[in-house]
Amino acid sequence: MSAPAPVRGTPSVPPDDGARVDFGRPTRVVRGFGGRLSQRLDLRTIAVCLGLLVVALAIGVVALMTGDYPLTVAQVLGALVGGSDGPVQMVVVEWRLPRALLALVLGACLGASGAIFQSLTRNPLGSPDIIGFNTGAYTGALVVMTVLGSGYTSVAGGALLGGIATAAVVYVLAYRRGVQGFRLIIVGIAVSAMLASLNTWLILKADLETAMAAAVWGAGSLNGTTWAQAAPACVLAVVIALPLVWLAPRMAMLELGDDAATALGLRGERVRLALVLLGVALTALATAAAGPIAFVALAAPQLARRLTGSAGVRILPAAAMGAVLLAASDLVAQRAFAPTQLPVGVVTVSVGGAYLVWLLVREARR
Repeated sequence: MSAPAPVRGTPSVPPDDGARVDFGRPTRVVRGFGGRLSQRLDLRTIAVCLGLLVVALAIGVVALMTGDYPLTVAQVLGALVGGSDGPVQMVVVEWRLPRALLALVLGACLGASGAIFQSLTRNPLGSPDIIGFNTGAYTGALVVMTVLGSGYTSVAGGALLGGIATAAVVYVLAYRRGVQGFRLIIVGIAVSAMLASLNTWLILKADLETAMAAAVWGAGSLNGTTWAQAAPACVLAVVIALPLVWLAPRMAMLELGDDAATALGLRGERVRLALVLLGVALTALATAAAGPIAFVALAAPQLARRLTGSAGVRILPAAAMGAVLLAASDLVAQRAFAPTQLPVGVVTVSVGGAYLVWLLVREARR
């Protein structure tokens, strides 16, 4: 005897026991605030994020150990928990920890920002450095350097304003009854090219000392990082990232298409605008703290996507992968030609250029 057909309009819903298999992937539902907030977590994604976090922390510990004053793991851990004093405490906590921590935090910011824009544009090339937001932040910093001087606070503020202003211009020019990913990328590339010409002109018109400082900062560098730079950047990163806890599931809904998202009760354009603002803020923060660092936002979401095997890019794995990439790149920048320290942007450009060529070839074949 065949099973009775379900009544139309009353689909059968299995009991929500907190763990299921969707499309062959184990997931778990996490609830909070008395059940008002719930989130379905993919177990493979969680495992990948935890693995990347362990790798990132291990790279950070290695960065704290190596240098002109080499240390052991026990000495580093002792200094971090306050069990050391004298030169070890000063070397680890005061000299090396701000740089290592800032590399992890800024890498996570760039990875999350890249995931946002690649999801919104539905294109692996839709990252902030390709669209031009990094270039706009650099323009804002250059204007401040040439007009007001090269103080860290003023340069950081100029970079933030430049990145946000560039995003506003690109968004307005790309808007036509909504923002389409391909149009956003094309407009962003065009605006980035114009801003790059403006940046060159500003450097040529500046005096020699300002031009040299701008060129060094424009390479993207964590050299000489202190707590005066690292502490505010880390606090701002946490503040900016908090709304993503609410917006990340809605970003995944937008990938279904505007019609499907609207049918699910999502106000697509408002969510899209909020994601753009947060993505720009994360990119501008990283640029303000260390200069424009290329290719981390481009590569991290796609690498994380291949590890998790997910259908689209996700913010948390991309942030974890970004932290790994930037921390590893900064370690190479410190030790590859020691005692000479390279700007971390030189390393990311070298690695990211090869990745971009591979990505372009792959997309062309598809």
